[in-house]
Amino acid sequence: MKKVVFYLVTVALLALASSLASAYDPSPLQDFCVAINNTNSAVFVNGKFCKDPTLVTANDFFFSGLNIPGNTATNKVGSSVNLVNVDKLPGLNTLGISLARLDFAPYGLNPPHTHPRGTELLVVIEGTLLVGFVTSNPNKLFTKVLNKGDVFVFPIGLIHFQFNIGQTNAVAFLGLSDPNPGLITIANAVFGSNPPINPDVLAKAFQLDKNVVEYLQKQF
Repeated sequence: MKKVVFYLVTVALLALASSLASAYDPSPLQDFCVAINNTNSAVFVNGKFCKDPTLVTANDFFFSGLNIPGNTATNKVGSSVNLVNVDKLPGLNTLGISLARLDFAPYGLNPPHTHPRGTELLVVIEGTLLVGFVTSNPNKLFTKVLNKGDVFVFPIGLIHFQFNIGQTNAVAFLGLSDPNPGLITIANAVFGSNPPINPDVLAKAFQLDKNVVEYLQKQF
């Protein structure tokens, strides 16, 4: 009986350890793993090859340009996101963090979206934002109006949004708990997938006329 209990406890602990290991970047076994796309590299960590440490420079940990406002005029929803992830800053690889600047035109929107691999922490620098996220079933909305200096957190994987409710431009910075958090913009994914989702599927899912669905698909 004791052997059975020991076996079950062991299996449970291994399952827990496995789930934790798959949810976050692995614990580093070295000071850093600067990402490169070189198949001849000797070390492969978190989907990226590690640059030879003897060839690493300060520039591998440097990014410039977040002081520059994004161009919101070219976006239909009036917002611009400048994400500094591992693709732009190779030194972020395995460190479990990334950064972004968000710019909003008056009444600009960062539409409902999710980051499948990262929690988001946002701070408002200028303007007034209406923000919120929706939980998994039941779908409860948590929403708040944020002003300059306010901070709000969006839990990993949940649908969330930011909307500039002011008559002036707004700026926010955000941190994400993954060097490559991923992005799924709900409207784009549903109505703009390639190839497109069968309109009959979307018509039934959203309880819309098929013609409306086909119109929406053409917008993306």
